This record gives sequence, structure tokens and C-alpha cells, in this order.
Amino acid sequence: MAAEQGLDLVKIAGKAVPPVCKIMDYGKYRFELSKKEKESKKNQHVVDIKEVRLSVNIDTHDFNTKVAHAQRFVNSGNKVKVSIRFKGRETGHPEIGYDLMKRFSESCGEFASVERPAKLDGRCMLMFLAPKSKAK
Repeated sequence: MAAEQGLDLVKIAGKAVPPVCKIMDYGKYRFELSKKEKESKKNQHVVDIKEVRLSVNIDTHDFNTKVAHAQRFVNSGNKVKVSIRFKGRETGHPEIGYDLMKRFSESCGEFASVERPAKLDGRCMLMFLAPKSKAK
């Protein structure tokens, strides 16, 4: 029947008893699948992770600049990784880092939510911020 119509016989479910086949133009089918795939990729937004590095003894203006950078990253739809690298004797006072991270997350509270809270990992403290959902 497929040869009479000039179409292809395509096996849909080969393991079924009896096997299920369909008569179609296979070339056209593959073309439409690739077209749909390209269209879905075009509308896709890849979320990057941008990093903002802080230091334990950061000054107010530098802190505000870092908050502005984080806001710019979040507004463009990216996630932000906030990191603090402890040097020397700073490692003995992780509470200073936790306080700084808390202050940073409160400053970013109006445009970002904390995805992963601050966690000490060796000499680095990491926290992840994500854009707030716009569903209201």
C-alpha cells in the first residue's frame, strides 16, 4: 500500500504484537521534527551563573557596587554566585563572613531570592541568588 501511494512504511512500535506501522512521507516527517527543534531552541534562554566576589573587609561603597553588579546580572535573567575568599587569620572568624552574606542577601532582597544560603566550603563561603519569580 505504501509503495502504491509513493510513501514510506514506518515502524512505530516494533515490540508490539503485531508490530505497529504507519504510512507516511518519512523525509517530510524528519524535516518537520528538525524545524520544531530549531524553533524551540530559538525561544530558549540559557541561564548563566555570574560571580560576585566579596572580601571580609569590604568598604561600604565597594559593597554597594557589588550589589549593583548583582542586580544587573539578576535583571538580565542570570543566577549570581556570591563568594568570599578567606585569607590568613580571617578563616578563624567565619561569623564575619556569615554577617556579610546576610547583609548582601538583604540588600538584594527586592530583586533576588536566596537559592542556596551561605555555606562555608574550606576557605571559601558561597551563596547563590536567583531572580525572583514574577508570578503574582
